[in-house]
This record gives sequence, C-alpha cells and structure tokens, in this order.
Amino acid sequence: MNESDIQDFWNRNPCGDWQVGGLEQRRGDYEAFFTDYDKFRYTKEAHILRCLDNIDFKGKQVLEIGLGQGADSEQIVKRGALWSGLDLTAESVARVQTRFSLRQLPYQSIKQGSILQAPFEDNSFDIVFSHGVLHHVPDILSAQREIHRILKPDGELIVMLYAKWSLNYLVSISIVRRLGLLALYCMNPEPNSIYGQHVANARAMGLFRYLDMDNFIHRNTDGPLNPYAKVYDLQEVEKDFPNFKIVSSYKQFMHAPPLPVHWLPFERALGWHLWVHMRPV
Repeated sequence: MNESDIQDFWNRNPCGDWQVGGLEQRRGDYEAFFTDYDKFRYTKEAHILRCLDNIDFKGKQVLEIGLGQGADSEQIVKRGALWSGLDLTAESVARVQTRFSLRQLPYQSIKQGSILQAPFEDNSFDIVFSHGVLHHVPDILSAQREIHRILKPDGELIVMLYAKWSLNYLVSISIVRRLGLLALYCMNPEPNSIYGQHVANARAMGLFRYLDMDNFIHRNTDGPLNPYAKVYDLQEVEKDFPNFKIVSSYKQFMHAPPLPVHWLPFERALGWHLWVHMRPV
C-alpha cells in the first residue's frame, strides 16, 4: 500500500466532510461549516468529549496525529494543552489553520507531514494523541517507532483504533454488508451511490476476492474508496506497538450501520471505538 494513495484519498475526502454536506454547500463559509460539523460529531459521538475530559492535557506538550476538521484539536486546546498538530494532507492542515484563526485559538505548530518521518525533535511531547487515524497507516511499526522517538520517556500515547471485537466488525461488516453486496451484485444500483461504488469495486476486483475480509475491511470503515484500514484487539495492539506497554483500554460507541444499534447498552463489550492508553518502554 502506497502512502501517497492514502494521502490522496484523505486530501480529496477530509474526514467527516460528506456527513454534513461539505464546504461547497455553505459557499465556503468556514465558521458555519465548523459549527455544523462539531454539532454533528459531538451529538453522534458524545463519548469523545467525556474521554477528553478524563485526560490531563493542562500545561502538557501535546501532539495530535491526524487532524480531520480540527474539532478534537479545538477541544484539546480548550482543555489547556500546548498543542501541535501533524497531518498527511494539505487540505486538513489548511482547514485546521482556518479554524484556529477564526476562533483565535493558541497553538505551537501545525505541520503537514508523515508520521513515518515525523518533523519533530526527540523527546518533544508529553502526550501523543490520535483519534481514528493510526489504523489507516499500513507501516504502523515504523509509525510507532517515530512516536516513541518524539514522545518523552515518561510520556503517554493515547489512540482510538477500530475494534475487532465489535458489533460493527463481527456482524455488520463481516455478515450483513457482505450478504447485502451479494444481493446487489446482480442489480444496477446508482453508480455514484455508496452501494453502486461497492458493486463497481466487486466487479473490478472479482466478487469473491472483494468479499475476502482482507480486502473488504478496507472499503467498509470510511467509505468504499478508502484504500486502507485495520481493526484491532489488544493482542494486535501489542504486536503493532512493541515500543509501548498498554496501561488501560476501553471501548465506546455502538455503531454498526446499516443496523440501528446506537441505543444498545453494550458499548463496553462491543463498541466500535477501542481507546488505548500506552507508555513507552
């Protein structure tokens, strides 16, 4: 998997953009877009704010890897962090710079670059935070070595990774969506729709090859054009982050589209978001 393919996808599809209609529908009104996006994000995923409240950011040198629209970045700054940001894409960097300028938020630096070659000095940060990003990095072993390098010896790595032992992976992706694609394959769904793109993917790759979970998972976390994604349990975290030890972990967010499961009280066991706190070794 070429990192430039991943960069290109996220540059053209900033995280969450399509969910609230994008900047184009607001004629470039960034303030309106950020307001709508934040409302959508923290209504749908209210647990994020609770999780951030439980982290001691105040006065800490914090690096956030993968910035999206900068919603969590703003929240981390408001909780007292001396914040820096790193993103692979120029689009995300530009949007977060615009957000911080509009809302007059202080920060240390915002850089475009790869976590495979992080543009920071050794032992620079007390906390490295990354929400929903590192599971899109194929060379995660190199990434975690760079994080270890730039994190202080007594620092903390806090990540959210997609959970393997979740209702979304075990039932929705592995069973429901694969059966749905089998049913749609002989039909002609709207080509520009999500379903139409899945059918196009299957026809291009071959139906049963596409349905193989080693391929299917990439296209079923962040849209049918997403080039790479991985799901994690704690054993896989230990394998992919050998320079760290797990201090704590917990799951959040009942999410398994198209199944309406958000109301189910099983997120601690079957939540889609696996939060892991780690220390360098």
